Amino acid sequence: MSGALSRCLCRVLSRQSPRPSFLLGERHRVVQSLWFAPMRTLKISAPLRAEPRKKKKVDPRRELMLKERMRKKLRKMEKVAPELIPIEDLITPAKFLDETRERSAPRLSFEDSEGRALLLKEWCRYKQEQHMAEVQAVELTLQAQREALEELKLESEELYQAALKPDPLMFPFTYKGPVYTPPKSKYEAPDGKYNDITKVYTQ
Repeated sequence: MSGALSRCLCRVLSRQSPRPSFLLGERHRVVQSLWFAPMRTLKISAPLRAEPRKKKKVDPRRELMLKERMRKKLRKMEKVAPELIPIEDLITPAKFLDETRERSAPRLSFEDSEGRALLLKEWCRYKQEQHMAEVQAVELTLQAQREALEELKLESEELYQAALKPDPLMFPFTYKGPVYTPPKSKYEAPDGKYNDITKVYTQ
């Protein structure tokens, strides 16, 4: 009984599984089954069987009505005066106009206030000495210049007149004319990182 059952199973399996052609050595058609599908039936992309979409027919009367509505809206917008955009830089916020808003000055101890007063006096004394030194240096330079010109005048009148003329090489002037390439109209100079809180008004 077991031998007959095994022989029956072998026959069923041999019918379902096709034998390869290189083992048989013959040209024959491979029987297609549900368990073994040929490679030609495997596809990566889906079959494209869609038709181009047809354009809907537009009623000319309806199109004329839409155009007329748009013209009426444009006429209404032209009649209304354009809204002026406020300049927020020239408007003081209301919270800054509150008279009760006061900033209390920090209370300093007696030692801190005395130290600041002494430091301010010392700074004023230093700046006064610096100013007097600069004034004295300028006066000495002008006095030496006058004495040198008087001595030069006694030596030669031509050299004296030449010394009175301004020297163009003392303060060189440079001028930059037009460049070879025009500036970029759409170039935006980098301003660094910032949060743009500018309000956009639509009319």
